[in-house]
Amino acid sequence: MDFLTAPITTYIDPARIGTNILVNVLSNRCSEFDRIITVILQMNVTTDDPKEAETDRPAGNSRALALAVCSAAIGGTFQYGYNLSIMNAPTNHIQSFINDTYWERWGTGLDTSQVTLFWTVIVSAYSLGGLAGALLAGLMAVRFGRKKSLLLNNSFLFLGAVFALTSRMARSVELIILARLLVGVNAGVSMNVQPMYFAESAPKHLRGAVAFSSAVFTAFGIFMGQVVGLTEVLGTEPLWPYLLASNTLPGILQLLTLPWFPESPRYLLMDLKDKEACAEALNRFRGKGTNSLEMEEMLQEQADAGGALAKSQTPWDLFSDRSLHPQLFTVMATSSAMMLCGNDSIYFYATYIFLEAGIPAEKIQYVSIGTGACEFTAAVMSNLLIEHVGRKMLLSGGYALMTFWALVFTLALTLQGYSVPGMSYLSMACVFCYILSFGIGPAGVTGILPAEIFDQTARPAAYMVAGSLMWINLFIVGMAFPFIVRYLGAVCFVPFGGVCVLASLFVGLTLPETKGRTMAEITAEFDRRHPVKMHGAKPMKDNYQLGTALTPTSLDPEPLSTTSLDPEPLSLPPA
Repeated sequence: MDFLTAPITTYIDPARIGTNILVNVLSNRCSEFDRIITVILQMNVTTDDPKEAETDRPAGNSRALALAVCSAAIGGTFQYGYNLSIMNAPTNHIQSFINDTYWERWGTGLDTSQVTLFWTVIVSAYSLGGLAGALLAGLMAVRFGRKKSLLLNNSFLFLGAVFALTSRMARSVELIILARLLVGVNAGVSMNVQPMYFAESAPKHLRGAVAFSSAVFTAFGIFMGQVVGLTEVLGTEPLWPYLLASNTLPGILQLLTLPWFPESPRYLLMDLKDKEACAEALNRFRGKGTNSLEMEEMLQEQADAGGALAKSQTPWDLFSDRSLHPQLFTVMATSSAMMLCGNDSIYFYATYIFLEAGIPAEKIQYVSIGTGACEFTAAVMSNLLIEHVGRKMLLSGGYALMTFWALVFTLALTLQGYSVPGMSYLSMACVFCYILSFGIGPAGVTGILPAEIFDQTARPAAYMVAGSLMWINLFIVGMAFPFIVRYLGAVCFVPFGGVCVLASLFVGLTLPETKGRTMAEITAEFDRRHPVKMHGAKPMKDNYQLGTALTPTSLDPEPLSTTSLDPEPLSLPPA
């Protein structure tokens, strides 16, 4: 045990440890992820409908698509999960740094509640940065494209790493806050742009599985952040600045690999109007000679959205168009529930939760790794199931399971207060099950919905709205969570259980299944469930014809004539 408690600098050079460990880990894990994602894509290719075998399910180049997914995600949603979890390990070290810095400046120390407040500001800066990134994401995706936006996004990450590395040397808590703010911007952009890139690059029958890969890499990032944060790695007091800056290595890996893959085929065709580049991208992702039908579907969607001159919509346009309100409210509700359920805050404040559950302080870092492993396992399993079970079942069922485990967790904590034996271990098991239930559905399906229920022109704006709500709610929960745990004690998960109940009911009653459906079919299902009464002219999408583009005849089948306007023309009286 002396080895575990001794400073790691006794054995390892702190300036090189991050590079040595993460380069080896990431190089090995990326090759493993290539194989995992390829297997997942192949397992999700089903042939339930024999009519789809030759059209909708071409025998494409799944390896190229899998490599593109790994390259985009390792510097995308992987970073969100990684930066979410690495803040748990150095909690005590950074809090001590806050107190020491305050003493050096003002000659007095801080009490526990004041240190906790400073810590929540540092943690919540990540959420505020994420909100800014979510607002930037839609503009960047339209202006620069999906792939280039992901590459440019690394600039925020690298600047934040510089601030993190210099914060202790400068004796500045403010630099830590700025570093977390910039890392949050990076996460906010990637959380919105990456699902767009995946959904627009994948064939229809793999759309859910590829888009769900974002959740798989988020969970993998959480797990890796917990491993790197161990005291045997970078989780010691001398090394916490290197831990906060270790996120640059996945960013560098993305910069070296993603430029070799094509841009989103839909963006190339529908935004840039470049058919040749779109065909080349489809050939890379699907294989040659399999893209004609898919390009026709893209052109059909473009025609339904208003033709080649249609411009990308803004969030205000979505709120102004009553015909899009059902889709918009669905995305807003599910995005808010994803954060208000409290799952992601567990990674920020795992120490608080497990201490409340009675876990010894020296064992918490190892228990925390289990939470990341649980979500990663659940995400991989859900990725295998999503094209078979469907989105609605995973989302609604996941929240229902979370409700159950929140109630059991509350009961276990209550009985633990009466010294009932074994309740601390039941409490810990409930946290694991809660995270498993979250990973099964809400973790991945929520990010897919905007890509599946909004067309090309509205999709960036929909992700801006969804991402903004996610980060706002994460900020609220992140600020409130330690105080909820402190003051509510055994019933700290009751509010989150209530959110899960409402989310499960809402999804079950309002969301149509989107698995394997085209945009026109999904839109028609929303219209059937939520008919919109319009005064005057009908909304454009009321004229949707599955498989038929809009024509002047379909919009005006009976053109006016002078006879219909004036069936009895006036005659002049005789002179």
